[in-house]
Amino acid sequence: MRILVVEDDVQIADMLAEALTNCQYVVDVAQDGEEAWNYAQTLEYDLVLLDITLPRLNGIRLCQQLRDRHFSLPVLMLTARDTIDDKIIGLDAGADDYMVKPFNLRELLARIRALLRRGSTASTPTLSWGSLQINSSTHEVVFDEQPLHLTPKEYALLELLVSSGRRVLSKPGIIERIWSLDDPPTEETVKSHIKTLRNKLREVGAAEDFIETVYGLGYRLKQLESDNAFMH
Repeated sequence: MRILVVEDDVQIADMLAEALTNCQYVVDVAQDGEEAWNYAQTLEYDLVLLDITLPRLNGIRLCQQLRDRHFSLPVLMLTARDTIDDKIIGLDAGADDYMVKPFNLRELLARIRALLRRGSTASTPTLSWGSLQINSSTHEVVFDEQPLHLTPKEYALLELLVSSGRRVLSKPGIIERIWSLDDPPTEETVKSHIKTLRNKLREVGAAEDFIETVYGLGYRLKQLESDNAFMH
């Protein structure tokens, strides 16, 4: 999942980015409202963590702009203002939740998880493809009841493939979804991750072509046998 952190305090932004990355989210950081608006129009985010006091375009106006343009993703506002009126203004602008600085990081992460669970992509915590099971809440992966030990990027890649099903994912599309804007890899890096992921899947009994290469286009999961039986 991808989160946009909008915070002009560099120290707080770095702390949030590190904590969220450790929780296996893909994180982009914007330091003003205009930059955040450009990011939101360019990439698909699952949640925005939004400071109110921002240069160029403040958090209230940015949130209103997102809602006016029918962006439905959850918005969690952060602010140093702790009055009922300030909270009402933030919520009326379209925020889904509101936390006052200084905040407890564990509570913030719990609220982020709660907001993401409300979204359509998180409504089903378990993803599956044949014998493969992914628990999106605990990040545990099993194949035919055997645990699969993955790096954070391998997990993110496999989760993306499973959630996409038979839709072909291009290398640039994969990079956009699971790497942050300030750390984009080469397409060869994606190829290397796919190779390692295939090896790990094969070690627990998955077919060699569990992840298919669609030459010239990208990657997708192999069609399930039950789907073939249905089609015939």
